[in-house]
This record gives sequence, C-alpha cells and structure tokens, in this order.
Amino acid sequence: MTKFLIIRFSSIGDIIQCMGIIGGIRERFADVEIHWITRKDMVGTLSMDGRIDKIWAFDKETGLAGLLKMAADLRKEHFDYIYDAHSNIRSNILKLIVSPLPFVKPYVALRSKERGKRFLLFKLGINHFDKPFRGMVSFQKPLKKWGITHFPDNYHDWHFPDEIRSKYENFVTKDMITLVPSANWEMKRWPVSYWKELVALLPEYRFVILAGPKDTFCEEIRSAAPERVVNLAGQTSLMESSYIVLCSNLVISADTGFMHAADLFRVPAFALMGPTAFGFPTGPTVEILETALPCRPCTKDGRGKCKLAVYQKCMVDITPQQVAEKIIASLG
Repeated sequence: MTKFLIIRFSSIGDIIQCMGIIGGIRERFADVEIHWITRKDMVGTLSMDGRIDKIWAFDKETGLAGLLKMAADLRKEHFDYIYDAHSNIRSNILKLIVSPLPFVKPYVALRSKERGKRFLLFKLGINHFDKPFRGMVSFQKPLKKWGITHFPDNYHDWHFPDEIRSKYENFVTKDMITLVPSANWEMKRWPVSYWKELVALLPEYRFVILAGPKDTFCEEIRSAAPERVVNLAGQTSLMESSYIVLCSNLVISADTGFMHAADLFRVPAFALMGPTAFGFPTGPTVEILETALPCRPCTKDGRGKCKLAVYQKCMVDITPQQVAEKIIASLG
C-alpha cells in the first residue's frame, strides 16, 4: 500500500482548492491511503471528502510542543509521499522531522509560493503569474513529478452528517439563489447596494444569504425584500453552509471559500472577481464575471487600498444589471 500525506493547515478557500488533487492521487495509485494534516478548525471541511482516509487535527494552541509531538506521530506512519501544499514554518518543521533525508522515502513535493513573482506583481506591478491564476491548478502542478497528471472531477459522494442533510435537504427550492456577499477583506466585496439592487431586479426569485456572524450588513441586503430573502449570516456552521452550496441551483459570490466549494462540487455559479490575484475558479460550472483593468490584480487576498479615483472600480463596474441578465439566461 502507498501512503500519502498532504500538509495544508488553512484557510478554507485554499483547503477546498487543494481538495481537487484527491481524485488524481487515487487514480495514480491503485492502493493508496491518504492522510491530511490541517488546523483543528478546518477538519469539518475535509471530512466532507470520504476519499481522505485520516485527518490529523493540529491545535495551534498547543504551539511548538504540540507540533513536534504530531511530527513524531506522523513519522511512525512511514509515508511514501509527502506533499507540502502550505510551505510555511509549521510545514517545514514537519518535513524536517518526518522526511529528514533527501532522495529517499518519503519523497517530498512542495507547492512554492513563488515569492519572486509576488514581489514583482505587488511591488512593481509586473505580473508573471498565469492569467487567470487558477488556485486548484496551482495545487495540482507540483504532483506532476510523481506522474499525477490527471485529476478526475466526477466525485459526488460528499459526506455530510445526517442531521445536516435532514435539516437542509428541502431548504433550497427551485426558485432560490444562494448569495455569498461577504469576504475576509472588504476590497474584494461587491457593494451592499448592488446586492440589494440585484434582489430587486429578480422579483420572481428567492434568495438565501451565507455569511459569518460579524457580517451584519447582510441584514441590509435582506431588507430589500424580506419576504424573499433568508439571511443565514452567523446561523450556520461551515459544514452546513457547504451543504447548502452543494444543494444550490446557482451561487453568486466574490472570491470566497464558498465560491471554491461550488467549483469543487460542480455547482453552477458566477464568480465576481475583482482585485485579487489567486482566487480564480477552475471548473466548467463557474463563470467568471470581471472588469478588464490594467491595475488588476493588485492584491494577494483583498488587503490594501484601491489607488483609482473610483474606489473599487474593478468591482463596481460589474453591475447588478449584468449579473441579473446572466442569472436569467442561466436559470431561464
């Protein structure tokens, strides 16, 4: 049996994009046991995929001592392959202990952060990254050295607890659209007024909003049509929100983890892409909506300030009318 370890601690969007490698590993190795080490709060997301045999949960509160203990336990597994999909201090410590010698098992592959290219892009405005930069593909590329070159996307046996399925299996109706208006950084969010206008432009549809407990602005979106908008901001777990995405007819989202979940699940979606460099979807069911501007991309993840006279022009130039027309053409 081949034993394969994936190292990716966070964040939800990166983990979901990295999950796109699982099918390729299983296709390449007829008899393989896949382990994944991640941050404790990310375990629920990975547990959706039954092709992962064991998830190692690292509690960052345990600090270096906890990491060293986990590394010692991982070494006892005698892995054949280790894929460092994170490339940070923690993952380097793990590799040093679990795979101390080069050119012998366990063999190691690394997803580089390409810091030279990042410096050129974010400091000098010179972009040598793929255009668009598709995160899922970037996680797949380093595995070519092991002959893992084909990544099937026909997996449908996503695992969710029975209580989540029973709670939400009939929640999404045929006339409901899923909205994901939040993002970690404000600069990659579509304006709240645009979400409200989109709701008003589509009176024949109902909407459900997925967001976090701090995203109080979602209530303002609901106020556009309280009888047609369900605001679940802060009311669902990551797994519950992911299940709603899986059941969705259509997802509208900026560069968020749930947009990548729609991409992974092959759920129809429109991705509202603005200033970020690395969040583009990969699959055929997600259509990118964007504005061609020479200043894009200007940020890794939405941090920083817009330098244009029209603030957030790359987002505000994607109009509610354009998105509404796309929705109507998609859903009929």
